[in-house]
Amino acid sequence: MDVMTMRNPSFLKGMDDEQLQETAASIREFLIDKLSVTGGHLGPNLGVVELTLILHQLYDSPKDKFLFDVGHQAYVHKILTGRAGEFDTLRQHKGLCGFPKRSESEHDVWETGHSSTSLSGAMGMTLARDLKGTGEHIVPVIGDGALTGGMALEALNHIGDEQRDMTVILNDNEMSIAPNVGAMHSMLGRMRTAGGYHKAKEDLELLIRKVPAFGGRLASAAERVKDSLKYLLVSGMFFEELGFTYLGPVDGHDLQDLRSNIRYAKNTEGPVIVHVVTKKGKGYAPAENDAKGTWHGLGPYKIESGEVVKKPGPPSYSGVFAETMKRMAAESDKLVAVTPAMPNGSGLDKFAKEYPERMFDVGIAEQHATTMSAGLATQGMKPVLAIYSTFLQRGYDQLVHDVCRQNLNVMFAIDRAGLVGADGETHQGVFDISYMRHLPNITLLCPKDENEFQHLLYTAFQHNDGPIAVRYPRGGGLGVPMDEELKTLPIGTWETLHEGNEAAILAVGTMVPAAMAAAEKLAEKGIRTEVINARSIKPLDEKKLQDLAGRQVPILTMEEHALLGGFGSAVLEHFHSSGVHSVVVERMGIPDWYIEHGGVPELLEEIGLTAEEAVKRVESMIPGRQKRASS
Repeated sequence: MDVMTMRNPSFLKGMDDEQLQETAASIREFLIDKLSVTGGHLGPNLGVVELTLILHQLYDSPKDKFLFDVGHQAYVHKILTGRAGEFDTLRQHKGLCGFPKRSESEHDVWETGHSSTSLSGAMGMTLARDLKGTGEHIVPVIGDGALTGGMALEALNHIGDEQRDMTVILNDNEMSIAPNVGAMHSMLGRMRTAGGYHKAKEDLELLIRKVPAFGGRLASAAERVKDSLKYLLVSGMFFEELGFTYLGPVDGHDLQDLRSNIRYAKNTEGPVIVHVVTKKGKGYAPAENDAKGTWHGLGPYKIESGEVVKKPGPPSYSGVFAETMKRMAAESDKLVAVTPAMPNGSGLDKFAKEYPERMFDVGIAEQHATTMSAGLATQGMKPVLAIYSTFLQRGYDQLVHDVCRQNLNVMFAIDRAGLVGADGETHQGVFDISYMRHLPNITLLCPKDENEFQHLLYTAFQHNDGPIAVRYPRGGGLGVPMDEELKTLPIGTWETLHEGNEAAILAVGTMVPAAMAAAEKLAEKGIRTEVINARSIKPLDEKKLQDLAGRQVPILTMEEHALLGGFGSAVLEHFHSSGVHSVVVERMGIPDWYIEHGGVPELLEEIGLTAEEAVKRVESMIPGRQKRASS
């Protein structure tokens, strides 16, 4: 069937397996073709084609509700629910979202982008269903990587205790973004190889039912034998002891195996886990054979060769981070690296090759990663927690309670700070200044370019007076020359990049180039504007602020971060607490809404975070300038 004609998944109800196989092949061909142009999460979606087809064949979406954990595997669901025609715009500005999106379709009942949330969301929906008596089926689909997250384990505990009807699909493709780690992953590996339990259990139950006058001692003995059999033959006892009926492992590419097990789960009372083993990248050799996680989510590629299309340019911030980490590790054996399941994205895979004994990937466990880093710091180590801005949010209480409260020397390398573009709302790193700078004891830095970045990392490495964080953007640097020697930069001191006495622009990180461009445009209009690289967000450069206040220079702050509680707010707070009320301060940053997916330049233009807007703001702050400019 042509994927472009798919409007509602009900068409699957009457299909036989041959027709389903043809549909699966068409969907895979479509995904491989479309994503070669737009990029996206190819591997996870190729792996769940048959699973998604069977789910939509057996259930009635949107009455029955599918919750896709993380959302990396929701493309097939989007195709089946009428959105194939929008895939040319996937992850582009105003285009199709790369994750489930409630505003896109009634079939998207749960929005996500972060891991391990589906089970809790599903439990909430299940409780609401039972309170209302509506009777629909709730089906969360969670991967083996996401199942290692603490929130997922909390939800499993509650679901098993409540014993409500729910079918959990455990999509076990043996790899998330990076190879999974931990005891949970090892347990699932054993379960994949375990077999024979369900047939043996059913045979035993059949035998017991045939015994006349079943009861008393015989019943007790039989139950003990059945329990012992469970312990001997299946690792699924972990889930069964939590209160789930465990079915599996199920071949995730065998339509009959999938259908029989999921149908059985659908008709079983209480919570059920169907353990489905899939092949990530199924049907496309480069993705199937991927051992590095490249094909989990990527940009455009050449279909025939599988070559990923890379644009030449300056080194990435992640690459600079990796190289600087190796240089610092050579200087001190106290430095260790910690990451919550992002060794490749953070660049720490390169560090791990040279210092494997000092690299700790804890899996999808941001809370644990943060507190473990605190524990390392208590013993004189220098832990560097490499984590995306949007993921550090998940470890906020640990940041407050375990790191900052104890004033421990933990170094946070906050990657993807600022707008990240295609991944959209759930991944835009625009809240970290707000949720960090108000915490006692912490120091917060941000570089203007990749050369300053390596020096700020070294500064943070040498800092031994409590927690310190360096936030930096996604993607490539500016192409500036890189110093050969690392050096420390003074904390709490800013850098003047452009002299001027009529106005001042205080710019943070990625906003420095825009501020410099604005200053040049203003100079053409005869307005001399000072541009300051505000690389120290906490502490502020109070001496410089007092100097500007003394000269009564209007100030514009620019940051690729939320305005509420951000750097500009810190400047205003400083003047208020200092009793300075006569300085004109304007702020530019991310407005008070979630920024959707799209190219970063397009998004900055849309929200007015540009050099052109900065020029208008500065002109409006200088008495008489705005009037003269408009006359």
